[in-house]
Amino acid sequence: MHLDIPSGDFAGYIFDLDGTLIDTMPAHYRAWDAAMRAAGLPVPLDEDLFYSFGGVPTRLVAEKIAAHYGLKVDPAKVEHEKEELFKTMAAKANLIEPVVAFARHVAATRPVAIVTGGLPNVVENTLRTSGLAPLFPLVLTPMDVPEGRGKPAPDMFLLAASRMGVPAERCLVFEDAEPGIQGALAAGMQVVRVPSRDL
Repeated sequence: MHLDIPSGDFAGYIFDLDGTLIDTMPAHYRAWDAAMRAAGLPVPLDEDLFYSFGGVPTRLVAEKIAAHYGLKVDPAKVEHEKEELFKTMAAKANLIEPVVAFARHVAATRPVAIVTGGLPNVVENTLRTSGLAPLFPLVLTPMDVPEGRGKPAPDMFLLAASRMGVPAERCLVFEDAEPGIQGALAAGMQVVRVPSRDL
C-alpha cells in the first residue's frame, strides 16, 4: 500500500478507524447486509452504496439504506442488530499495517486521535481487541458533538484539534471514505486517502 503523505510541519494527526487503521469494512458490509435482510431487504445490499456511507453515523446509515431501497425500518433496531453482528464478525480483522506503523511513529512526538462514525461501545471493543487502545488516548464519535453531527460535517475533526491543543490547519487526517474526507477538508485539514478497498 502506498500512502501519499504531504510535506509539512503537522502538529497533530487524526485517524479514521474502520478501513483506515483496521481492515473491518468487509465485516461491516456483511453485518449491514444481514441486518438489512432481516429488516426486509429482498436483495443483497449494494456494496458500492455501502462504501459511499463510510464514516457516517450508524443510525443514519440505516436510514439512508432504507430510503434507497424504499423500506420502512426501525433505524434504532437495525443499528443495534447490525452492531451486534459486527462485533462477532470483526474479531479476526487485520490491522492496516502501513497506517498503524505511521501512527505509532508520529505518536512518539505528536498528539494523535481517532475520529470515527462508530458507536462508542463498538469502537471501544474494536480498539481493545486489536490492541490499538493504548495508542489513542483521544477517541471521538458522533456522540461527542452536538446533535450527533458526524461525517461529512467537520464538527468531530474540529473538536479533535481543539482537544489535542493544535490548530485545525496543522492537522493531517487519514481517511478511507468520502464522507470523512469531505469532513476533514471542511475543517481546513489536509487528508491522506487510505485505499481500503484495495486491501
